[in-house]
Amino acid sequence: MTIERPESLYDRDQEWADLVRFATADSPRPRLGIVYGRRRQGKSFLLRALTRQTGGLYHQAMEEERATALLRVGGTVAADAGLDGSVAYSDWPSAVRALTDRAAAARTIVLDEFPYLLAQSPELASVIQHAFDDARDGRRPPFRLLLCGSAMSIMRELLSGQKALRGRAILDLPLQSFDFRQAAAFWGIDDPHTAFLVHAVVGGVPGYRDLLGGEAPSTPDDLLGWLSAGVLNPSHAMFREADYLLTEDPAISDRALYQSVLSAISEGLSTRSAIGGLLQRDDAALRHPLLVLERAGFIRRDEDVLLAKRPLIRIDDPYLRFHHAVIRPDLARFEARETANGWEAAAPRFESNVLGPHFEALARTWTTRYASDRTLGDRPTKVGFTQVNDAQARSRVELDVVAIAGNPGAQRPRVIALGEAKGGIGLRTAGDLRKLERGRDLLAERADVTGARLLLFARGGFGPELLREAASRQDVELIDLDRLYAGD
Repeated sequence: MTIERPESLYDRDQEWADLVRFATADSPRPRLGIVYGRRRQGKSFLLRALTRQTGGLYHQAMEEERATALLRVGGTVAADAGLDGSVAYSDWPSAVRALTDRAAAARTIVLDEFPYLLAQSPELASVIQHAFDDARDGRRPPFRLLLCGSAMSIMRELLSGQKALRGRAILDLPLQSFDFRQAAAFWGIDDPHTAFLVHAVVGGVPGYRDLLGGEAPSTPDDLLGWLSAGVLNPSHAMFREADYLLTEDPAISDRALYQSVLSAISEGLSTRSAIGGLLQRDDAALRHPLLVLERAGFIRRDEDVLLAKRPLIRIDDPYLRFHHAVIRPDLARFEARETANGWEAAAPRFESNVLGPHFEALARTWTTRYASDRTLGDRPTKVGFTQVNDAQARSRVELDVVAIAGNPGAQRPRVIALGEAKGGIGLRTAGDLRKLERGRDLLAERADVTGARLLLFARGGFGPELLREAASRQDVELIDLDRLYAGD
């Protein structure tokens, strides 16, 4: 069977190949897979295309009561059989049996937005487990079943611990946002400065392009006009996207608490104790909310690549970071459509709390995915950040980019490159290089930095003295936005 790639599908080559392989593999055994990702990542588009091209059976769940959900499954089965109306099922074992019977001839069943079904019928996972085991042991015909959902904390738990489906799935496919280069191409933005600003606001979520009418700024000067028409427009759905993102995950109950946690992180608080201090809650009270936000993909814990047990908590979703840094602190003014004044007041927050952290993250992504062996001297096995103490200056130095080759857990891991990333518009100078050299000297106390390259990332460019020095040295690499988006 030849499975054609959908013409309108952008990128997603590996994800499409994995789904096609799942749906077409010649196997006498039942096959179970899960597909999950944030809203607007294109999950349903992929799965509908898959079932159309392979003759599968697609069912879209909705947020509804158990009896209505069963009736809707009956409608899907009836339509697939060419019947009018719906088939009545009194329970999920009957409904799952009917679905798997329809798909017994190597057809793939898709249950999209599976968490909606689980919310009213928590026994459904166990029902699927029994159906899978019956098919595996020859008591029922084999089938192929894909479970899909946007509630990340629910989907990620389906295969964990003692859950019913643990050990039965052959496919565990998270659908991620596009990275900064993919997003620029997807939006059709040629100017790297503009692409960086757009990515800092909405990230690489493909569905946002359609939601914003496919329009994108052409130059940095167009940014405010573009924001005013969409993200900062109180009549636009994007204005309240932060609320929608939190309501989609049933594990997030006390939204006021979760919004407060996100706001604290957006202000630069990066440890549980610091966040707890601001919210007047102890560590124990924050453990669960932080875990839920992490499972939902809204925050991440960045581990120091050289020091265990010193993670920094950061917002992982660019739009949420933008919302909590720019819109939420001045919500009344933006709701009153005083956009120009609100944006002017938010400019310092946008620079420090949005563009700064975002540029650092892009520098690490570039080092991981796009930097060549020529630039780094070797291929990194791990890229992250680290902090080193400077006893002489009585301060702590954070190195934004640290690339390690070989075993990261070695007693003295081999650092092949370390870097500083500044998202401001000022020029980097030779003084910045001196600071990075100092960081390399300090790092030598606990890592092998022999031959380590020094990477200076700058949104605003480089001063003439630094350019001259870098041109005469083999261990210094200067990376501006042009190189970040198109070079290696």
